[in-house]
Amino acid sequence: TSIAKLTAVKRFVLYGSNLIRIPPEIGAMTSLEELTPYTSYRLHWFPYEITRCSKLVRSTVSTRALFGNYKLRPPFPRLQAPRVSVADLDLTALDARRWGTTAIHGCSVCDRPIKQGGLHQAWISLRVATDVLPLLVNACSAACVSALPSGAENYVQLPHTGGRVKQPPSDWD
Repeated sequence: TSIAKLTAVKRFVLYGSNLIRIPPEIGAMTSLEELTPYTSYRLHWFPYEITRCSKLVRSTVSTRALFGNYKLRPPFPRLQAPRVSVADLDLTALDARRWGTTAIHGCSVCDRPIKQGGLHQAWISLRVATDVLPLLVNACSAACVSALPSGAENYVQLPHTGGRVKQPPSDWD
């Protein structure tokens, strides 16, 4: 969560890192202009909160390593079914292999806290800076999932839960 304190950082270079996911707190990096996780081939999980970085205009991502990329169309991991309540779930200590993140503090869309309300996870592929990224959405309601924008051109247009989802043909078909 300490990444949220890096509000003055303009360039975030993760070249060749072994990171698997970027935490949703990246959305608090309000000065971020450039994201470079190039050759970080294990990095597949990007949070929807990255769309809050309104100054982010440049990125260099190894796109062939991403879920649903336009060349190879690797499948998206299946997400958990929507939950009406999270009363029995510790949102601060999640199994990242199951939930795609270690903690969920707020709705990716409306930023309201997810407390005892529901949890709806979805994938959406959107242009972030100069790349199309698969973004993990942790929403507080089905209404927040419905409020998501359409997917990037030549990608799945609607939010989805991964698994066997019909993707547009790849460039290599």
